[in-house]
Amino acid sequence: MSRIRDNAQPDSALLFPFMKMSKRARSPMTMHEAAALIGVSPMTVSRVLSGSPNVRPETRARVEAAIKRIGYTPNPAARHLAGAKALRIGVIYNNPSVAYLNEFLMGILDATGPLECQIVLEKCGSRNIRPAIEKIVADGLDGVMLPPPLSDSPQVLDLLGEAGIPCVSVAGKANGEIGLAVTIDNFDAARTMTRYLLKLGHRDIGFILGASNQLASAERYAGFVAALEEAGIDLAPSRVCRGAFTYKSGLGAAQQLLTSDCKPSAIFASNDDMAAAVIATAHQLQLHVPTDLTVVGFDDTLFATAIWPPLTTIKQPIGIMAKRALALLIDEIRLRSAGKTTEPNYQLVKFSLIKRDSSAPLTT
Repeated sequence: MSRIRDNAQPDSALLFPFMKMSKRARSPMTMHEAAALIGVSPMTVSRVLSGSPNVRPETRARVEAAIKRIGYTPNPAARHLAGAKALRIGVIYNNPSVAYLNEFLMGILDATGPLECQIVLEKCGSRNIRPAIEKIVADGLDGVMLPPPLSDSPQVLDLLGEAGIPCVSVAGKANGEIGLAVTIDNFDAARTMTRYLLKLGHRDIGFILGASNQLASAERYAGFVAALEEAGIDLAPSRVCRGAFTYKSGLGAAQQLLTSDCKPSAIFASNDDMAAAVIATAHQLQLHVPTDLTVVGFDDTLFATAIWPPLTTIKQPIGIMAKRALALLIDEIRLRSAGKTTEPNYQLVKFSLIKRDSSAPLTT
């Protein structure tokens, strides 16, 4: 049986309005309560328990003595000692694309259906990373899943590592030598899409970058450039605009590209949200897609088929990636309970090019 609990319920309600958030049964003593009794932060308690070197010797000694005195047992260990099967998995999110996050969470739900597993959602903005991680630590979660952009955050990965909490990055990078990550080859996917546009006869191709703090954005741009270089095409700086993986940022970038003196014949946006914004801007400017302008995206979220014309895009199997990441995380949690750990595991999932009505051969 799977459950989802969201510590930021207004956001999760938008994603899953049909789902009620379950309340966790109260344990005898939480890490937050133990930390309060000892007079330190939950993160310090977690670091001591995980053997992290980032604790002063005198603090470690004081915390260890206090833990013995008050009889505190960490939640994961208590559950394993009791033989319980349920795991509590955190999903820390801050994704500007609701469509992406929706598919990610649906993939997790599909995977947890037959399991005794509770999913806890925690929103984490760039300005409250440390408090959010400390709350996760105090909650006593067994492991954490990180969708983008937090899967690329060194601070998040480092804090979870220091706290000794197993985590897996989705569409991001692994954390050091014990990292777990599931992603696609963004470089090859973007190169494949660009080659397709070139095969259609397009040479003046605009490109909309994603968020600067996400590895996928740089990799997709690099794949785009590589395909142009293969074809002997010089990329004009004016053909590239910065976006942020949001619909709003796509509107601004599309306006800039489509009102220039030399409009591109095709635009490749780094995700479907921004590609949808390009199509909306084209309609506003009375440009027909794809006769006047070919538009392609990336991800193949619900956005891709909810707009007109439906979007040619790269299918990133987000749900499958989420399922595989959850399986990796559960394996790591079980190994750690036995005093072991997995080797670094960086898994690549296959992508595919989905051709729909937003792309067409160049007309002269």
